[in-house]
Amino acid sequence: MVNFNDIMETITMIQDENLDIRTITMGISLLDCADSDIDRSCEKVYNKITSKAKNLVEVGQTIEKKYGIPIVNKRISVTPIAMLVAASGGDPVKYALTLDAAARKVGVNFIGGFSALVQKGFSAGDKELIAAIPEALEKTEFVCSSVNIGSTKAGINMDAVKLMGSTVKKAAELTKERQCIGAAKLVVFCNAPEDNPFMAGAFHGVGEPDVVINVGVSGPGVVRSALSKLPDDASLNEVAELIKKTAFKITRVGQLVGNEASKMLGVPFGIIDLSLAPTPAVGDSVAHILEEIGLEQCGAHGTTAALAMLNDAVKKGGVMASSSVGGLSGAFIPVTEDAGMIAAARDGVLSIEKLEAMTAVCSVGLDMIVIPGDTPDSTIAAIIADEAAIGMVNSKTTAVRVIPAIGLDEGSELDFGGLLGNGPVMKLRSQSSQKMINRGGRIPAPMQSLKN
Repeated sequence: MVNFNDIMETITMIQDENLDIRTITMGISLLDCADSDIDRSCEKVYNKITSKAKNLVEVGQTIEKKYGIPIVNKRISVTPIAMLVAASGGDPVKYALTLDAAARKVGVNFIGGFSALVQKGFSAGDKELIAAIPEALEKTEFVCSSVNIGSTKAGINMDAVKLMGSTVKKAAELTKERQCIGAAKLVVFCNAPEDNPFMAGAFHGVGEPDVVINVGVSGPGVVRSALSKLPDDASLNEVAELIKKTAFKITRVGQLVGNEASKMLGVPFGIIDLSLAPTPAVGDSVAHILEEIGLEQCGAHGTTAALAMLNDAVKKGGVMASSSVGGLSGAFIPVTEDAGMIAAARDGVLSIEKLEAMTAVCSVGLDMIVIPGDTPDSTIAAIIADEAAIGMVNSKTTAVRVIPAIGLDEGSELDFGGLLGNGPVMKLRSQSSQKMINRGGRIPAPMQSLKN
C-alpha cells in the first residue's frame, strides 16, 4: 500500500529541500575500439558512444516527467583513453576532440575518461596522454580528465605527481581567458574507483561491463532540513540516527531512477553513489549541515569530527536502502560549489590545512579549491602528494582538484558560474617543496597493503 505521508515527504524534499538526482552516468567500454590506426580508432569511439548513448538524455527527461524528480546531469564515462593511445600511438588530443564531438551529438553535460592509471608506473600511452591533457581541455567543452597516481596497494608514483603538478598549472594557463576552467575539469586521484558517476573524475574501469548505468544522488538540503527540526539538546547519537534515516530515503529515490533508466535503456544498472554533493544554491550545502549539527561556522574546531559522523551515517543509511551502493558515497567538500564553504573560506575560518584534515574522513579530497596563479608547480605537486598519502594510508579514495587562478592573488575571487560556483583564492604555505618533488621515484606502499 502506498503511504500518503511518504509521498508528501518526497514531494517536499524535491520542491523545498533541493533533493535531486545529480547525474545518471552511462559507462561505456572502449576496449573494442582499439586500433593501430588512430583515425580508425577515433571513428570507432565516436560510433560506439553515439550508438550506445543516443537515448540517454531522452530517457533521463522521460523519468523526470514521470516521477517529478529532477535529474540535473546526464553524463558519460569511458575507458581510460591512455589504453587506446597505447594501441594507436599518435596525438591523444584527437581522442579528446572525438569524445567532445560524441558528447555534443548525444547531448550530455560532460564526458569523463581522458584518463591514465599510473599508480605503479607508466605504461605505453600514459605519458603521452598526460602531456596532452592541457591542450585537450583547452580545445574541448565537455571532456573531463583524471589521473590515478597512487593506491594503497601500489604506493605513490612521485614521478607522476611531479608531472601532474605542472599539468594542472598548464591546464589553468591555457584556459585563463575562461576562468582557468581547464584545471576545474582535471582530477588527480589516489585509489580511484572504477564506477564513480561524478565528474570530473569519472572513468569506466576495465572491470566494468561493456555498458552500464550508474546514478549519483544528492541531498544536502534534505539532511539539513531534517536536522533543523531536532531540538538543540538532542544527543549526537540522535543526530547520527536521523542522518542515517534521511540518507535511506534519498537512496531509495536513486534506486528507483537507476532501475527505470536501466530498464528503458536496456543496459545493466551498476551502482548508486549517494554522495551529498552540494551546489552554490541556498540550502544545498554540506557546510550548513555541519553548522546545523552545532558548529558556529564550518572550519571551526570540531568540523572534522562532525564530518566523520555525517559521512558514516550517510553510508549506513545508503547500504540499508540499496545493495548497489558504490562509487565514492559519503559527503563532498568542493569549496567553490558549496555556499557555506565559500563563506567560511572568505571569512578565513576554513583554511586549506583544515580542508586537508577533513579529507581524511570525507568522500574525496581537496576539491575545487582556488589557489594563487603564481603557485609553483612543485607546490601543486606537493599538495597532490599530501592528499595521496592520506588516501594511501587510510585505504580510501582521495583526490585533488585545485585551480591556479592565473593573474590573481590571495583574497581575489574566481567565478565559474553554474554548478562550479565561485570562491576566494586561498592562502598556501610559501615554503618550498621543490627538493622533495624533484627526487621523484615512488613512495612505497604502506603496511596496510599487505592484506592477503
